[in-house]
Amino acid sequence: MPAHSPKEITQLLVAWSDGDESALSELTPLVYEDLRRLAHHYMSGERKGHTLQTTALVNEAYLRLIDWKNVRWQNRAHFFGVSARLMRRILVDFARSRGYQKRGGGANAVELDEAAVIAEEKGTEMVALDAALNALAKLDERQSKVVELKFFGGLSIDEIAEVLKVSEGTVRRDWSLARAWLHREMQS
Repeated sequence: MPAHSPKEITQLLVAWSDGDESALSELTPLVYEDLRRLAHHYMSGERKGHTLQTTALVNEAYLRLIDWKNVRWQNRAHFFGVSARLMRRILVDFARSRGYQKRGGGANAVELDEAAVIAEEKGTEMVALDAALNALAKLDERQSKVVELKFFGGLSIDEIAEVLKVSEGTVRRDWSLARAWLHREMQS
């Protein structure tokens, strides 16, 4: 259980948004551990025998997050929702660039770490999932966001409801429908 409440983290995020650099210094160790947890949640699905590169993913996401200017963080859930989307982009870009390199292309790899290894099968699955989520977003943007926040961000139903400003029941229905739709889409 974190030593600081979500309310304290939200206050620090808002202060950082208002330009208080000391708030960022205080916030960093608090959110960094949660970012590691989120990255580990996703990376733990990697094939056995591969070194998990949770730290490299967290560092890349964190560096991108702190470089953003003029972001008005609403609360802790908003921050982790954006973090989940960013991690998804990093992983999908990395998987795509590995596929491109394998075919002899000259794409620049997304640098998570020199030793970062994502299994080829997982990379293919990641690209397919990204394509399916993009297709779902065209049909129902909110359902796509629910999947992204739950799968990539590891957010709970109530945290997703807070980020999307909908009821928990709506999130549960969206999650159920989106999972069924994605399952069918990924099978074909």
